[in-house]
Amino acid sequence: MSAPADKTWFGQPRGLTILFLTNMWELFSYYGMRTLLVYYMTKQLLFAQEKASFIYGTYTAMAYFTPIFGGVIADRWLGKRNAVVVGGSIMALGHVLMASESMFYLALATIALGNGLFLPSLPSQINDLYAADDPRRGRAYNVYYVGLNIGGLLAPLVCGTLGELYGWHYGFGAAGAGMFLGLLVYIAGRRYLPVEPPRGALRAAAVDAQPPGARPRVWPLLLGVGIAATIFRGAYEQIGNTLPLWIDTGVDRAWGAATVPMTWFQALNPLLVIALTPLLLMAWRRRASAGRDTPPAIRMAIGALLVALAWAMLAAVAVQAGDGRVGWLWLVAFFVVLTCGELYILPTGLGLFARLAPPRLGATTVASWFLAVFSGSLLAGAVGTLWSSLSHSAFFLVLSALAVLAAVLLWRLDGPIRAST
Repeated sequence: MSAPADKTWFGQPRGLTILFLTNMWELFSYYGMRTLLVYYMTKQLLFAQEKASFIYGTYTAMAYFTPIFGGVIADRWLGKRNAVVVGGSIMALGHVLMASESMFYLALATIALGNGLFLPSLPSQINDLYAADDPRRGRAYNVYYVGLNIGGLLAPLVCGTLGELYGWHYGFGAAGAGMFLGLLVYIAGRRYLPVEPPRGALRAAAVDAQPPGARPRVWPLLLGVGIAATIFRGAYEQIGNTLPLWIDTGVDRAWGAATVPMTWFQALNPLLVIALTPLLLMAWRRRASAGRDTPPAIRMAIGALLVALAWAMLAAVAVQAGDGRVGWLWLVAFFVVLTCGELYILPTGLGLFARLAPPRLGATTVASWFLAVFSGSLLAGAVGTLWSSLSHSAFFLVLSALAVLAAVLLWRLDGPIRAST
């Protein structure tokens, strides 16, 4: 059941604002903690780099593996609304546990567990806000993606600054406060969200809506896209794993007499998402109006190639710098190219999964997209262990090659995907 059409904010259903504000604060907490995690492990807990990278990769992987089960639980038993509240509460508890060094592993496990219920259940409510023929529906995920990146922008500026300058636990505490704020926003705004049908009705509708032969045709394509996304994320996820280590030791962060905090550079990615998304949407809309719209798989392949170009650029400047430090403007240029690639591939991939998925399985389908994030994070953790054994330029070239491989796989999948949609 859709929310009433006359209740809008900024031309969109009020529920969309509630959903992206909730996810904005959840991402503030997640990225705030992630911004500090590698630094905290290597500087406070005195873990070796290889161990810290492996733990980072395992944690981010589990944060995106638990949604596979959380999506099924939400669709079949809890319901999306209850799953968001329960999952968010568990995550908030995990952030509280981060205040104790002895609870470090338990805190990471608790946050990952809560994320399993929270992550697939929130964005899967977007479709329910619109009628099937509502023209605003196609732009909703783009609006949502921009809104939630505000949280990603604020996280390194607030949590990173507090953690780096005043103490790690102050940064973790700010991340936990963000999670509590997200829960409050969601609970206060639940009246603007559509009422969910009973669980039994959803299960029956899901079975009845399946056309004969749908599963054999759709799921191999989803698997292929998921494999490509896994390889891509093995390179992309280094922006929170090994790239911060290079920023610490390989980038000249001087700005006049001041030194830019390491964590501030991680705010560039969400800032550029917010700035570049309207420009890309305008360009894509013009191409579509001219009858030259880019197929989803090809758009994703272009995104992977742009990310490959970004890492190749860092490899080149690392070679040029030798044992010296690279000017921070090169890092800004890297994030511009990488973010363009991200906008081509990540929102498009989520939308493609939604298009190919069986109906009435919203949370489960979104969760299946996050399975690729899980496996890609595991790959990123494994790749990150090479940082100490390779030169910086060689390591960046390995990441570039992974992104190129993902682009080739996506290009090969374009034909079958177009034939099935």
